[in-house]
Amino acid sequence: MFPGDHDRLRRMSMVEEGSVKRINMAHLCIVGSHAVNGVARIHSDILKATIFKDFYEFEPHKFQNKTNGITPRRWLVLCNPGLAEIIAERIGEDYISDLDQLRKLLAHVNDEGFIRDVAKVKQENKLKFAAYLEKEYKVKINPNSLFDIQVKRIHEYKRQLLNCLHVITYYNRIKKDPNKQFVPRTVMIGGKVRAGGWGRMGAGGGMCHG
Repeated sequence: MFPGDHDRLRRMSMVEEGSVKRINMAHLCIVGSHAVNGVARIHSDILKATIFKDFYEFEPHKFQNKTNGITPRRWLVLCNPGLAEIIAERIGEDYISDLDQLRKLLAHVNDEGFIRDVAKVKQENKLKFAAYLEKEYKVKINPNSLFDIQVKRIHEYKRQLLNCLHVITYYNRIKKDPNKQFVPRTVMIGGKVRAGGWGRMGAGGGMCHG
């Protein structure tokens, strides 16, 4: 397809041409896979336009897009039955299999009764979570505080370290002016560590509250 293009051949080689020859695992995966995709349209476009441009030009049919989404039955109906119930009371249960139905909630954004119901469910969930933490981990938190939660794989680009520095900044502000009114905040950080992340730490998590 590209006769005489030796630079392209070098760029696409499954063996990196350096002083120590190594297998390029990304190239090997592309060659051996039926399809390649990003996790959102923007990522898929970046793969095609920059990182794997040579491979895209060679086999464009391989490159697809699979946008990450959520499973409403799991992340709403199962995990938050209280919220799922008050939504169903307003717009019916069809939203469970058709998320576009949630647009019907726009008609209720100024409904004081609906707003109260959502706030009630949210507070009940916070109380349940606070009770669980105290029972299982002997940690007491303020259920009336703002819950600031980050649960992602521990990795530099997820910016947990930046989040920790943010928490330290909050703490220093309180120490500097303890009489100033602050919104009570409970910060929770958790996530698993992969082999290429921040060392071999296994699973980890952290919490601070104030």
